[in-house]
Amino acid sequence: MNKEFFDALDMLEKEKGIPKDYMIDKVETALLSAYRKDTGRKDNAHVKIDPEKKEIKLYKRLTVVEQVTNPSTEISLEEAHQKSKKYDIGDIIEVEVRTKNFGRIAAQTAKQVIIQGIREAERGMMIKEYEEKKEEIVSGVVVRVDPTTGNATLEIGKNEMVLYRHEQMEVENLQVGDRIKVFITEIKKDTRGPSVVLSRVHPGLVKRLFELEVPEIKDGIVEIKAIAREAGSRTKIAVVSHDPNVDPIGACIGPKGIRKNNITAELCGEKIDIIPYSENSEEFIAAALAPATVESVIKLPESDRAYRVIVADDQLSLAIGKEGQNARLAAKLTGYKIDIKSRRMLEQ
Repeated sequence: MNKEFFDALDMLEKEKGIPKDYMIDKVETALLSAYRKDTGRKDNAHVKIDPEKKEIKLYKRLTVVEQVTNPSTEISLEEAHQKSKKYDIGDIIEVEVRTKNFGRIAAQTAKQVIIQGIREAERGMMIKEYEEKKEEIVSGVVVRVDPTTGNATLEIGKNEMVLYRHEQMEVENLQVGDRIKVFITEIKKDTRGPSVVLSRVHPGLVKRLFELEVPEIKDGIVEIKAIAREAGSRTKIAVVSHDPNVDPIGACIGPKGIRKNNITAELCGEKIDIIPYSENSEEFIAAALAPATVESVIKLPESDRAYRVIVADDQLSLAIGKEGQNARLAAKLTGYKIDIKSRRMLEQ
């Protein structure tokens, strides 16, 4: 434990933000663990740390006896007198244990404890930092992509985190060097330790992207009331303005469509329908089925959450959408069950 070691601790503190005192505690634990590995006990050992002199020393306490029966805990009076004539039977003497005299296993133990201490500190700091960023967007650079699983490792700040394949959009093919935005969905704490869960498919990603792109949303003038998303394909977002002089849809689209286009580009071309929110259920449902034109919306008697929508014959396929997507997203956005019928279907 020399100057280079303390210099390394200084570097860890500066570059990774790991407090030197924390690592010194881990070193103490490592040395005591190594001593226990070497001798089978540690209750009679302690560590003295002197950052000023850049020294870390391990001592064992030995009882002065006439005849030694246990070298791990006892020292003979004759040997004690070689250190100082003041010692007598029953006295406790401290003897330095040279770390270089530890066996190979003991040294490995010390190294493993120190490495584990660094990992725990890094993980702890990362979790503390990202707990404050839960449900927020962060930017990262792809540094690795597993060819078997498709999982991508991102470099975010000083940390590396995994964006699992099921949290990526099906249409995107991430490559090393790609810079992307991800949504932090939660901080998981399990037996393997805490981890940050990232997503590119969560509706919250779209919401935060609009907040970044649209100043009126950030300022609270325009509010996002609901989002329904099928990642990589289509999103419907309902907005309302709290200022009669501000058009919420125009604000979200931006001059020449630049705000909406920036978000679409980040989401690999995902289509985004921006619709006006309404407290009137019929109006909200009709708007949610855009781009189809709705003739009428009728509340069904069997449920408070069920409505029938009537459209012209040539609007039926548009209202339902490819594989039912438009109707499905409209129902998810409004929270209502929607039954779509054309005029011809009603006449049959």
